[in-house]
Amino acid sequence: MKLYHGTNQTFDSIDLKKSKPNKDFGRGFYLSAEYEQAINMAKIKVEQQQDGEPIVLVYEVDENEMKKLQILRFEEYNEEWAEFILANRSNTTGNAVHQYDIVIGPIADDKVGVQLWRYENQLIDLPTLVRKLKYMKGMTIQYFFGTEKAISLLKRIK
Repeated sequence: MKLYHGTNQTFDSIDLKKSKPNKDFGRGFYLSAEYEQAINMAKIKVEQQQDGEPIVLVYEVDENEMKKLQILRFEEYNEEWAEFILANRSNTTGNAVHQYDIVIGPIADDKVGVQLWRYENQLIDLPTLVRKLKYMKGMTIQYFFGTEKAISLLKRIK
């Protein structure tokens, strides 16, 4: 399977220590199976950091090898996904809130972020949050590689 990583600067090796905390699935390396999602993320990083240029790095991963690792997969927006996202985004301990090597599931983009904020501020309950997310258009799946074992499966091809 081919996966894409959008960035604003190229690099030769993946260093998980450089990953930012409090992301959707925790501190790790994020990829997409969609080139367009990766290039959009690269453009956002250039804007945020006012540095570099949009770059998409291409990786290949053997799906049979992936199956040997601890994987959590969310097929859709649901309460379990929302609670998992919120736990990772609000984690202040510096320690991972889960032990999965790979997590696959919907991205919490800006539209989703607004609904998560509404839930966190008790403006809506969890079932309402999930219902609102399910009716949004354009769910994009992200791939999180959060351990050295997972990272070792990624072979850069471009």
